[in-house]
Amino acid sequence: MPLQAVDDRIAAQMTFLQEADRLKSVLRATTLADGSRRENSGEHSWHLALYAMVLADQAGPGVRIDRVIRMLLIHDLVEIDVGDVPIHSANGAAHGSAEILAAERAAAERIFGLLPADLGAELSALWEEFEAAESPDAVFAKSLDRVQPVMQNLASGGGTWVEYKVTAEQLESRVGAKVARGAPGLWDWVRERTRAYFG
Repeated sequence: MPLQAVDDRIAAQMTFLQEADRLKSVLRATTLADGSRRENSGEHSWHLALYAMVLADQAGPGVRIDRVIRMLLIHDLVEIDVGDVPIHSANGAAHGSAEILAAERAAAERIFGLLPADLGAELSALWEEFEAAESPDAVFAKSLDRVQPVMQNLASGGGTWVEYKVTAEQLESRVGAKVARGAPGLWDWVRERTRAYFG
């Protein structure tokens, strides 16, 4: 590869990495486990990658944990432009709406478009796979994405469940069904621990 092409490639990679740093400034509804402050989306993504490593034995057949970790590290980069749309907030109906999905897709195009074309296409395809939640890797990744906030709420005395007046039915339909799809044993364990808050 010519020297100028190498220089341009590294410059594009560094531009993307600098942009990704902005994810650390996106605050989520969920607090840290100690309840001291809101978690940011960069912390959430890192924590999910760790969840994937540690809970790999909960994954179904054919799940490749290396791909799950890669998905989880990039899955929320679109929040740089769109922000976090809490699933249980008053605006929770917007979560997954056509408007939000279109905004996230535009954000993905912009952010992954900062990379060299080959790498941008690779990460964009990985993000799309996560969003579609059809492959075994993506289904497991989505399960972890849903279960981590539950664990944060358990650790912080109910957290956003109290704040947003979440019901057992909402927890089951919005969260439990997604977790159980990719990690049924994990959801059985977690659901048992939520009973103190939902009966």
